Amino acid sequence: MDLQLKDKRALVTGASRGLGYAVALGLAREGCHVAINSRDAEKISKAANILAQQTGAQVIGLAGDVADPDVPKQLIGDAVRAMGGLDILVTNAGGPPAGAFESFDEATWQKAIDLSFMSHVRLIRAALPHLRQSQAASVLTMTSYSVKQPIPNLVLSNSIRGATVGLTKSLALELGKDGIRFNSILPGWTETERVVELMTFRANQNGTTVEEEIAKQSKDSPLGRMGTPEEFANAAVFLVSPAASYITGVMLTVDGGMYKGTL
Repeated sequence: MDLQLKDKRALVTGASRGLGYAVALGLAREGCHVAINSRDAEKISKAANILAQQTGAQVIGLAGDVADPDVPKQLIGDAVRAMGGLDILVTNAGGPPAGAFESFDEATWQKAIDLSFMSHVRLIRAALPHLRQSQAASVLTMTSYSVKQPIPNLVLSNSIRGATVGLTKSLALELGKDGIRFNSILPGWTETERVVELMTFRANQNGTTVEEEIAKQSKDSPLGRMGTPEEFANAAVFLVSPAASYITGVMLTVDGGMYKGTL
């Protein structure tokens, strides 16, 4: 299938590693011009160079913390200037810390809101004038299947990511008239550095090893394993592509069947 992504211009945040990096790689392989972002200037520059070498695509590394209120607008501006416009926006940020409800003070909650919700709001708001000029405008928010099935010891993520899903659906309804599609992917447990960090937290709590915790969590999937970043990226690249031109307002779980509900 031709995804019709050649020469489209995409910005992927939170993309120096993990799911964001995998999505950027998938887009670059399809011929997109890609801008990628993370907080660490050295890491994002290295990631951009590797992606460009692997794919031959134009890949630009942009440093900045999307939790900072001033950074999203700057990132959008830099990406548009570098690529001459914007067709695709993939909003992604690292998750907030693990822990029980009573372990977090109000400042920690506010920091998590800026990271896991307001970063999406600010990026989308800054991107809209440019997306309105595109003939294939698409926004993908990256959240978690925890918005449907809360995950133990992730109360910050369980709570705040739900707001991003509500935002995504609302914007699909509100801005469809402008030709902009909005979708979200809700990943389950996937083999990323972030998941290793969470499994390390569990192992320390339970007196087990990271390997034992990964094996235990993998049993939640009927497939008996965690997903790979590439499997997630395959779904993401399709959703943002013109090949998915009649798909909007979808909250897609990519979780190997870990979510047990029917809706």
